[in-house]
Amino acid sequence: MVKLMLIVVALLLAALMLYVATRPASFRIQRSLRIAAPREKLFAYVADLHNFDDWSPWAPLDPAMRKTHSGAANGVGAGYEWQGNAKVGHGRMEIVEATAPERVLIKLDFLKPFEAHNMAEYLLAESDGATEFTWAMYGPNNFLSKLMGLFFNMDRMVGSQFEQGLAALKTVAERGEA
Repeated sequence: MVKLMLIVVALLLAALMLYVATRPASFRIQRSLRIAAPREKLFAYVADLHNFDDWSPWAPLDPAMRKTHSGAANGVGAGYEWQGNAKVGHGRMEIVEATAPERVLIKLDFLKPFEAHNMAEYLLAESDGATEFTWAMYGPNNFLSKLMGLFFNMDRMVGSQFEQGLAALKTVAERGEA
């Protein structure tokens, strides 16, 4: 009987692993919001990582978070590293492309609590005198990420954080602070 149970458990685990292996090899999470501000102004604001904490959904989660800026003052080569509590972890981002006034591409490296290497992208499109601002993150979906995706809806979790950040960016921009 024990042998039969072990065989059944092994088959179930094998089926689970096979199912996980069939999940997509990459992911993309994105959210958009219409902001009543010129895209040139928004582009200049988000291409300067010194402004990131003003609208980041993660900054309020750890007021004692250590932050370091490096490289260029803004645009390509500008870097931002953070190290904080368990809610924000440790990581680094660097702007690798800045095509004014429509796109900022950021290399995003999470170091703790888990290691991941992704890309973040800001897309700015003109829309009837306002800006349609899209915040996206994409990257490889390794086996562990695929397995976690069975238990956690990453699009909903990260997407809700993007929605918070976009709402904060909208507030800053529409008050004229961006």
